[in-house]
Amino acid sequence: MSLFAARLLAWFGRHGRHDLPWQHPRSAYRVWISEVMLQQTRVGAVIPYFQAFMGRFPDVPALAKAPLDEVLHFWSGLGYYARARNLHRAARLVLERHGGELPAERSALETLPGIGRSTAAAILAQAHGQREAILDGNVRRVLARHAAVEGWPGSTTVQKQLWALAEARLPGARMADYTQAIMDLGATVCTRAQPACEHCPVAPDCVALAQGRTAELPTPRPGRALPLRTRWAALVIAPEGAYLQRRVAAGIWGGLYSMPEADEKQDLRESILSRWTDAREDAPDAGDRIDHTFSHYRLELRILRFRLPAAACGIMEGDGAIWYNTRLPVRVGLPAPIERFLRDRGNIDNGANR
Repeated sequence: MSLFAARLLAWFGRHGRHDLPWQHPRSAYRVWISEVMLQQTRVGAVIPYFQAFMGRFPDVPALAKAPLDEVLHFWSGLGYYARARNLHRAARLVLERHGGELPAERSALETLPGIGRSTAAAILAQAHGQREAILDGNVRRVLARHAAVEGWPGSTTVQKQLWALAEARLPGARMADYTQAIMDLGATVCTRAQPACEHCPVAPDCVALAQGRTAELPTPRPGRALPLRTRWAALVIAPEGAYLQRRVAAGIWGGLYSMPEADEKQDLRESILSRWTDAREDAPDAGDRIDHTFSHYRLELRILRFRLPAAACGIMEGDGAIWYNTRLPVRVGLPAPIERFLRDRGNIDNGANR
């Protein structure tokens, strides 16, 4: 066993996280769901989502047979919704090809949507004790500092170096503990800002610490200004609630329900008034705008308000649309910024009570 692994495992026994919900019981399915949820998301934020998700989809068959809308509903607020769509697609493939049990080979796991090398390795190491290295964001940071690896970890060259380091430090046993330990070290000690090096079990031979470079490693992503994209959205309120359309499966917020949108204000207005000739356009409320930052651009969504005087009928499944009321929400996926806007500024309850 490497000295790095021995120190890390000793530290994990005293200071690691042993009561995470996906550890009890620890199955391939539960590890898979947790690993996907933890991509780009903190443990504290994931736990309530994981528990609710497991309550509704306790195994692969339950997830595979569920409607995608319901899966997206239980994912709403976690963001990066392609993760949920890939989970659903992968579950169906596992049910079809593997009888509902996740395969125990990395090559087979990596053929499933949304499962890359690190996620597959995390499943195998934690659920089956296989000797596999992972390389999530926390692990990249630990290794980049410990070995003083230069360059942005997202680049192919640096990733290759980090994978080699990750594999070289693996222990010969206790793979589930080691995998959790190195993730815990990055999340709780070797943090992005102000790492607690005095509490780090591998500090004695950390090159970045010895060189006084923990603040500059890992190398940040090359700076780039995010472009701003402005679009218009229509808040159409009837007595039943707000009109929402299902977005196309691909792209941002794919498969979720949201307000109708257009690039141009007049195009959106004409589209709404041609569909509902009795719609009345209301004066905008102060703050009728949604600002949201994605990984590659900033969105400014400006809101037009319309009200329908009469009932517009219930759920329109064939139309790929629903009437959504925040008091009695249907189980569909909504982007978190849209859900917050409808709850806080949509005045939907007022519309439903008129």
